[in-house]
Amino acid sequence: MSLSQEQISQAAQSLSQAAKDLKPIAALTETFPGITVEEAYQIQTINIDARLKAGARVVGKKIGLTSPAMQQMLGVGEPDYGMLLEDMLLYQGVEFDTSTLLQPRIEGEIAFVMGQDLMGPVTPVEVAMATAGVTPALEIIDSRVKDWKIKIQDTVADNASAAAFVIGATLIPLGSMDLRHVGFVLTKNGRLAGTGAGAAVLGSPLQSVAWLINKMGEMGVGVKAGEIILSGAASAAVDVAPGDSIHLVVDRLGEVACRFA
Repeated sequence: MSLSQEQISQAAQSLSQAAKDLKPIAALTETFPGITVEEAYQIQTINIDARLKAGARVVGKKIGLTSPAMQQMLGVGEPDYGMLLEDMLLYQGVEFDTSTLLQPRIEGEIAFVMGQDLMGPVTPVEVAMATAGVTPALEIIDSRVKDWKIKIQDTVADNASAAAFVIGATLIPLGSMDLRHVGFVLTKNGRLAGTGAGAAVLGSPLQSVAWLINKMGEMGVGVKAGEIILSGAASAAVDVAPGDSIHLVVDRLGEVACRFA
């Protein structure tokens, strides 16, 4: 390990304090140049464990960096993941207070609700069989790092830049639906902000969820029935500010919307 345990604790504290104070910090990769991805996950775990001890509850997981463009930009060959907590969960039509965030962005995704516990290794087919249903979702991401100047280690340590997420009102059974060919249309204030298809998410959102379960399975962690899995964005993240209205339509799955105040 290139960082001492004291440095790992210090890094975790700096991210936690940045979130509380709403003051972004310099990238951990600048402050601790030798930090590894493994150490970044340790930092993520420290802060999540602290939230859990304070009464928070895990309701799911999220997958980030699922597109080739994002992976290339950060110089990595695989996605990353973070934890979704109960206080991050929002519902269709919500108005979100941006004063609680530093530099928010939003992404359109497909959320999976698991119908069974799963532990890796698994295949996409096994993921489909264990899925209770899917629904459109908007993920609100935020970075505790100034100006989003992040590397893979920075976003991993920062819980994969998770902030909140909005899920649709209807859960759709997967059945024989091929999510690779499902189209996404994201609008901001009535204007087109992004389009994509399921194939942009690691080849398929099912493949993305399988990756997550297999990655976490290496550490003896699985996903549980009832958990929500955000499978990754089909198009680039969009900046949001007070007054913005966001709307996502996903073929065959429906729509989800939110406003920012």
